Amino acid sequence: KPLQRPTVEVIGHKARGAVPEAGSVVIARVTKVMAKTASADIMCVGTKSVREKFTGVIRQQDVRATEIDKVDMHLAFRPGDIVRAVVVSFSSLRKLSLGDARAYYLSTAKNELGVVSANSTAGETMVPISWTEMQCPLTGQIEQRKVAKVGS
Repeated sequence: KPLQRPTVEVIGHKARGAVPEAGSVVIARVTKVMAKTASADIMCVGTKSVREKFTGVIRQQDVRATEIDKVDMHLAFRPGDIVRAVVVSFSSLRKLSLGDARAYYLSTAKNELGVVSANSTAGETMVPISWTEMQCPLTGQIEQRKVAKVGS
């Protein structure tokens, strides 16, 4: 009688969504802004959408390349903002405060990275008017952001 060997079958491996890795450009939605960090849910890696939940963390030192000590997280991002960022590194977090075992450190320090879409307090999609400001087309109100330079 032939020896029965256990077999392992991998099902649905190809159907898995994109997974962020160091160097990947991602699109993420900001969920929470604190004094030194902003948390975001990663929605896309490159042009592919993700199928599982990946949490990204943008640290104060990774917001921009210059005057890092002067970055005010609450002026750079707001919850709901859509940002383009690059994955700096992956961390299996020991901090249980994030409620997630893994997080990706994200950077918006290059000109083409930062907020790509944001809604004003009036609920309108804002228009970037400089690297640091977006304006509501309805009310004309200007809000601070770390704006991504589009088309670069």
